Amino acid sequence: MDKKNTVIGVALIAAAIAFMFWMQQSAPPPPPRPAPTASVPVGTATGDTSASATQTAPTSAPASAVNPAFAAARADSATAKVTTLSNSFIEVHFTDSGGAIRDVALKKRDAKDRLIYPAELNGSTPFIFNELHADPMLAFVDFPGLDRGSRFERVSQSSSEVVYRAILDGRLEVTRRYTLPPDESAKTDPYQLRHETTIRNVSDKPAAPMKIALALGTSAPTGKDDPGLQLSTGYATAESQHFILRSELESSSGFFGIGSHDSKSSVTSPGLLTWAAVKNQFFTAILTPDEPAAGLVTRRVKLLAALPDDNPSAYGVAGSAQFDVKALAPNAEVKLASSLYVGPKEYARLAQAAIFKADQDKVMNFGFFKYFSQILLTLMTWIHGLSNNWGIAIILTTLTLKIIFVPFTLAASKSAKRMAKLQPELQGVREKYKDNPRKQQEATMALFKTNKVNPVGGCLPILITIPFFMGFFTMLQSTAELRFSPFLWATDLAASDTIGHVFGLPINIMPLLMGATMVFQMRLTPTPSMDPAQAKMMQFMPIIFTLFCYTFSCALSLYSTVNGLFTIIQQLVINRMKEPEPVVAVATVSPGGKPVKNVTPKKK
Repeated sequence: MDKKNTVIGVALIAAAIAFMFWMQQSAPPPPPRPAPTASVPVGTATGDTSASATQTAPTSAPASAVNPAFAAARADSATAKVTTLSNSFIEVHFTDSGGAIRDVALKKRDAKDRLIYPAELNGSTPFIFNELHADPMLAFVDFPGLDRGSRFERVSQSSSEVVYRAILDGRLEVTRRYTLPPDESAKTDPYQLRHETTIRNVSDKPAAPMKIALALGTSAPTGKDDPGLQLSTGYATAESQHFILRSELESSSGFFGIGSHDSKSSVTSPGLLTWAAVKNQFFTAILTPDEPAAGLVTRRVKLLAALPDDNPSAYGVAGSAQFDVKALAPNAEVKLASSLYVGPKEYARLAQAAIFKADQDKVMNFGFFKYFSQILLTLMTWIHGLSNNWGIAIILTTLTLKIIFVPFTLAASKSAKRMAKLQPELQGVREKYKDNPRKQQEATMALFKTNKVNPVGGCLPILITIPFFMGFFTMLQSTAELRFSPFLWATDLAASDTIGHVFGLPINIMPLLMGATMVFQMRLTPTPSMDPAQAKMMQFMPIIFTLFCYTFSCALSLYSTVNGLFTIIQQLVINRMKEPEPVVAVATVSPGGKPVKNVTPKKK
């Protein structure tokens, strides 16, 4: 039996290594980074780009636009006039094509004058949200005469505001006003713009009701190593939040055919929405209207036409918020007002109740353990303020968590140790009553009671700690502050700490350290009530788990490694603590069902 299980374990490890090697070799080449969008130099409050300058804006060939399974990114007009407003955090490029926001550059710098959110590691250009897109942000979507193909007149501008106007068929006057917040304010956030669109009926006839959709923007992978698994849209109602992943629009064969579906060009989510968002792993755009939106449309967008249609790296996700506009009498008007946040997914920022009044922090999508994630991220951010290093902040947060739960893990470890000492007695009970399960159970419980051992005592304390550790694990996957943050040999805590390659396979140090701590921890921890076959299989679990987590972010591996090292030290201390010897050598049951103790005589 042991030989059979050994063979199975070795086969699983070989399969995992082969799969990892195959994934490495079959991965598509990194997509070429588009040319940077032309913009007014940082620090300029307002300005226009010339026609020749805007021709350098990223483009995508519309060859795939006829495919009904997805939309295609479209190039900006070569003659569009671009106006730039900026503060110390963002640089917003407005276009008169649709009177909307072409893109937003995150230009905030730290005390050492380094970009906090560069486009690439050690890069000198900022990350640009909506750089490749289906539509400019807040542009009218599929509304002929007012969409991105229509030219709006810029009627006024200042250092913090720009106003556009257009008239549709001599019937509707559309005025669009954008206001950029200052760097710091008690009531505003520097990443959050104010937007107002006023529609006025300038004809002498009533205007029919309209359904208007405003683009939220297009989220794209954050870099060449981002597979885009977290690309999604999201929305909130008065009761809950919902998120639509890019994978939900892709074709799937399901699980053994269950849940299979074809690819979809779009998904419509109706309802009264308090906010709607489009996001990637670290950045998001959140539209919060003054009056609830009528729905959200999610589209899959092919951003890189050079890649084949079956390559996920070619796609992004676009969203648009729908609004119902009632009929307008002559000279009547309606106003669509909203706030638009475009920036990093910083929980500490989005959770500011005085500024974000509609729970926009829920865009973090921490899942089932969200409350624990929020507590731990707040703690980690506070510790970072003291240490000024995110790697140290992760270590100290992990240690804080472990120290808080020492009483629980200590109780669990002691219970496991007592159970391990009772194994000979338990084995004797199983052999004595192997043909009578009822008496075997009664004798076992009598043995536990006599030795004051709770059979579930090792499980309950651990169950209390699980939500916190799961919350920490979830939180580290989408914390924008970790992006490009170095620690020791790792250049990016949000990515794998690859130091080189051997035969095409990456060499990641932190997951290997994590696996080593798991192996050592398993050897120290007592494993009661486990037969040899199970024990043999458990020996392979650290290896399989290491391979499974091998490409995880360095932050997750660092957390797991520190967690394992603390547990090892704790277990060494526990193993040195003396426990009383079992009182009962063998427990039997009398004919009346009452346990009878056979006490081992003391040695003279």
